[in-house]
Amino acid sequence: MFDAVVFAGGGNRCYWQGGFYEAAATRLGLSPKLVVGASAGAFAAAYSLLKAGPTTRARVIAACDPKLRNFDFAAWRAGKPLCPVGPMFCELLDQTIDADAFRRLQDMTDFQIAVSRLPRGLSPRIGAAIGIGAYQLEKKLFHPVHPRFGRALGFRSEFVAVGSLNDPQQFREALMASSGVPPFMPVTEIAGRPAFDGGLVDNVPVEPLVPIEAAGGRSLVLLTRLYKTIPQVKGRTYVQPSREDRRRAIRYPKPGWHPGRLRTRPRGRRRICCFAQSMSTLTVKGDTF
Repeated sequence: MFDAVVFAGGGNRCYWQGGFYEAAATRLGLSPKLVVGASAGAFAAAYSLLKAGPTTRARVIAACDPKLRNFDFAAWRAGKPLCPVGPMFCELLDQTIDADAFRRLQDMTDFQIAVSRLPRGLSPRIGAAIGIGAYQLEKKLFHPVHPRFGRALGFRSEFVAVGSLNDPQQFREALMASSGVPPFMPVTEIAGRPAFDGGLVDNVPVEPLVPIEAAGGRSLVLLTRLYKTIPQVKGRTYVQPSREDRRRAIRYPKPGWHPGRLRTRPRGRRRICCFAQSMSTLTVKGDTF
């Protein structure tokens, strides 16, 4: 039914995409020739295509330690990373993407991962800070599906074709780079140059869809936020959650929180792991299925 699927970025909100894909893949006969992902959406695309969603969510929930903080200054003073989320995500990638998973994804589809390149002359940390600031400002003022500030400032998007990579480590590095937001994530090089979060240019990376849609193909775009205005593009269907997830994109729980609460509170589990377990919970904009 759909020739291409896009997984938008959105941090923790991207677990919704995994739930949607699990619920909808069989019903819609999803077997896309092209899959595009940005930031955490690229990782969501990977484990969704591998049918590893339940295992991945279980690992994430088990790793939620109430002692962790977004910024761990004690660890930093001891020579460890300031932000624990980077090492944790790296470990999660190691657990999810092995040689077999890498080969399966290469054989399955044309999987492209969006990364951003900084304007010339900017250091990684300053450039990333400017990009994040521009993204947050535009989202606050205009809340567009496809932001423009980053591109206007000189940020450029690139797409890493998983089929062109040589080994699982290169794939993991591309996924890490696509979520690269210093200081939360380490600066990762792709093709010998620093690459950053794909959302700094467009959190909903649709550029690779153009040839498919121009040829009459159909595409499905999985958003992670609620939008009042959705672009109308022939052959393209946007899907968004039926209600807003107000959790921050990258955040650790407050002191006293325990991950076991998710297992005993169905509503909480739905919000963390996935909103969509049936088609009836979705708001669909664009072409009808």
